[in-house]
Order: sequence, then C-alpha cells, then structure tokens
Amino acid sequence: MNKVVITGLNIISSLGLNLEENWANLVAGKSGVKRITLFNPSSIDTRIAAQVPDEFEEYAAQFIKKRIAHQMTRVTRMAFVCAAEAILKSRIEFELFDRKRCAVIIGAVSTGNSSVEQGSSPKNKIIKSMSNAIPAWISMHYGLEGPNYTVNTACSSSSYAMGLGYDLIKSGAADLVITGGADSTINPEEIEGFNALYALSTQNDAPEEASRPFTKNREGFVIGEGAGIVILESEDSAKARNADIVAEMAGYALTSEAYNIMAPKKDGEGMAQTMKLALENSGVSPGEVDYINAHGTSTNLNDLYETMAIKQVFGERAYSIPVSSSKSMIGHTIAAAGAVEASITVLSIRHQLVTPTINYDLPDPELDLDYVPNKSRPHKINVALSNSFAFGGHNAVVVLSRYQ
Repeated sequence: MNKVVITGLNIISSLGLNLEENWANLVAGKSGVKRITLFNPSSIDTRIAAQVPDEFEEYAAQFIKKRIAHQMTRVTRMAFVCAAEAILKSRIEFELFDRKRCAVIIGAVSTGNSSVEQGSSPKNKIIKSMSNAIPAWISMHYGLEGPNYTVNTACSSSSYAMGLGYDLIKSGAADLVITGGADSTINPEEIEGFNALYALSTQNDAPEEASRPFTKNREGFVIGEGAGIVILESEDSAKARNADIVAEMAGYALTSEAYNIMAPKKDGEGMAQTMKLALENSGVSPGEVDYINAHGTSTNLNDLYETMAIKQVFGERAYSIPVSSSKSMIGHTIAAAGAVEASITVLSIRHQLVTPTINYDLPDPELDLDYVPNKSRPHKINVALSNSFAFGGHNAVVVLSRYQ
C-alpha cells in the first residue's frame, strides 16, 4: 500500500517563529520559559509561561491581510502562519493537485478567545471563537475542497489530527493533508484553573528552570503556546512532484483509558497499551525503536507512569533507548504539543541528533531511564515514537521513521 510520507514541517513556539530558529534553540538546550507579558500575572500563583516571542504579530503580517487578521485570534493566526510557511517550504503548487483530494485537519482545544485577546468586537466574536475557523481559513486561502475539520482531545489533539490525516491518505481518500495544531492558554482564567488543580509549576523566580521533567524536584508543568504543522502526503504524490520527503509516518495508535478525567491509569498501563498498539499497527518491533520523544510533562504521575510504561513495552532494552522531553524547553503547548513534538522527532531523525531534557539536575531514583540530560546527543535513529497522553484518557502515539 501507498506509504504516508512527510513533505513539510513548521513550528512556532517560545523558541522561535519558524522551523530553523526552533531547531537551533532546541539543539542548544535553551529554555523559552519567562515571566508572562501577555497580561499582568501578579495576582495569580503561576506568573511564568513559554510565551511566543513578541515579534510574532509583525512576523504574521507578511502572511495575513490586515482585514482578515482582525477576524482571527492569536491562536488562529499562529496556526495560519505556521501552515503557510510549511506549505512554502514544501514547494506545494496546489494548481497541480486535485483540490478535492487535499484536506486540512487541525487539533485545537479552543481559539483562545479569552480575556487576553485584543481587538475583539461583537461583529467578530462568533467567528473568532469557532475552533473550526482554524482549518477553514487555511482551506479557503488555498482553495482546498477535501475534508476540513478540527479535532479536540486536549493535549493529544494534534496527534489525533495526524492519525486521522494518515487514515485519509492510507485509504486513498486524499493525496495531501495539512495537519497539526495550535494553542495558547496563557490567560488568567485558565492558569487559575490549572493552579486550582495543582498542575502547574509555581517556580516564578527562575522561570528557565521551572520545567524539569523526570527529575526528583519536578512540581508541575509549564504552560506553553504555539503551533505545529505537519504536511502528510501519499508517496506517489510526493514522488510525482519530486518533493523532499523528510520522513515516513509509519503508523499510530489512539486509545481511551476510560479511567479518570485527569489521572492516567495506574502504573502507566494505558500508556503502555497505546505504545504497543502503535508498534503493531506500524509493523515495527520494539527492538527497532531508537528514540522516544516523551510526553514528559514534569508532573509527578505522568513522568513516573510514562517511565513505567516504557519499561513494560521494551523490557531491558528500555535502558538503552534515549527518552527526552521537549517540554523542558518549550513548555506544554496543549493542543499543539503532538504536532510540535512530532516535528521535533522528525528533525531528530533527519539530523540523527537527540534533543535534550534540560534542567535535569536531580535524578529521581524511581525514574532511571536515559533522559538525555541537558545536552543534545548524536544518535542513530531509524524509528522513533512521539507520545501524547491527555486529560480525559485520550492517548496517542505516532510512529515516525527514516524514509527508505
């Protein structure tokens, strides 16, 4: 059957406004976490976040007409700009495609039309609040008439979007799918909500050190924002236009833990099940996996259970597989996380380089895998996993491989 290949990527995060900036800063082990400037955070417990650089709006102006920009939230603009640049990098000429066979599937929890959103008017309120507006704007801009929708499964939303895009291509229903996600929960109401759940780090004095997955002194995740876009294409379509194929999406798995609205299944049972199923669906054996980009949130239960799950799936070999958390540098980008981290994993395969888990200074005796502490590392990677485990038990694992 036709392979599903990746012919375009882009990331907008606290570490940069495009793929190249992000990769350079990730490889360097930089932190994008700082004091919040989108609003005055002095009255809330968590006053830090991994916020997209202030230059974003100026950068976005080259991609979005001013009249249309007023009808979009910051989240929608991030998704649109991220997609536009991914399409440019992929050298896609849509006039050469059957546009009815080109789809847009975006993972989004909301459009971020919160108290922080600027320039809202009653006229634009509904349009700005519709999460389906995110893929709609992209499809309208390029005249794409295939399936077009938003999927919301919390922190695994964009991984779900990638899986659904994979199915469209694998089944022969589409030739190309623009997929990914975008999010920003940097607003007082949602941060207060997460604080009430004791989910966020409150290390406000040294924000760069607040996200520290897999360490003994981890004490909550750091909110991030941004967008990630992955362009999936059939191998036949990519070859026909002589596209640069950056990797193959070998398969995926989606599961529901059906257990708890917040907590993962004990001992990482649901996480392990999802990884096993993803490998089975991809025709990949556990012995072929060379790297895992972990969900790695820097919370007590997630990091413990994800470690336990990896051991369940890989046995003794778990100790020789590098496992790192991009969230240590860019925070938790919620709906965007799956696609952002899958993109980082693809770049790791392409460059044969594992990005680090930074702030790893106090190991937890219970967590004893190779978390790639603090510095990037050259490593041979043919197959990698990208894990996403969300509130509500929405689990997703994407399997990525070198294109042969």
